[in-house]
Amino acid sequence: MSQGSVALPDETVFSDFRKQCVSTENWLSKYNKNGMECRMNINDVSAATMYDVLHDSQYRKKWDPTMLESIDIARLSPNADVGYYSWICPKPLKNRDVVTLRSWQVKDDEYLILNYSVKHPNYPPRKDLVRAISILTGYMLKPTGPNSCSFTYLSQADPRGSLPKWVVNKASQVLAPKVLKCVHKAGQNYPEWKEQNSPGHKPWLYPEQSQLPEMRVADLLLQRGDSLENLWVPLPHYYEPSQ
Repeated sequence: MSQGSVALPDETVFSDFRKQCVSTENWLSKYNKNGMECRMNINDVSAATMYDVLHDSQYRKKWDPTMLESIDIARLSPNADVGYYSWICPKPLKNRDVVTLRSWQVKDDEYLILNYSVKHPNYPPRKDLVRAISILTGYMLKPTGPNSCSFTYLSQADPRGSLPKWVVNKASQVLAPKVLKCVHKAGQNYPEWKEQNSPGHKPWLYPEQSQLPEMRVADLLLQRGDSLENLWVPLPHYYEPSQ
């Protein structure tokens, strides 16, 4: 693969991401300079429902307190798309945005979603936002019962900007648990909301339902920073939802 070219994640990429999520000790050792992992056990929402919540861009507008804008740009394959997302950062950080290639995989005992940053010709960096970079970010959901699951979020990302690492880390400590609590509550409320909002429309499960324009992967370029000096350090957060 030539420098800057983009390829859809294959089974090797998914397998490596899975291993990183499962083996916290190895993850902390191997990625001690450029990662953040958050994990929670959910005792009242199924893995399938949480997976739907993470995919449903219309519902995200209802629950994500940090979102400024989210755009599904184009479809790349039955299980991959490219999208734009911007979010509010805790002060003193400037708000960020990102353009990512996202891909997903469903198996009997797990749901995986991962993404990494790409360049799209119609979504260049904006002056009012800092363009962050996802090196590899994603979720792993595993059922622990018919109505419970483990939820793991892993991010290797370069937030960019000129603030010191400790400032970025502190802001991340504030932001991550807040988002986890919100996504858990979103899972609790999703079935009722979805019943009233196109209940059968789930293009992430049924690709034939997708109305996104198709795009060639070859028309995207890999997005990487000039420097990785501002990478997040590991910030494990363990959040046990209240009963």
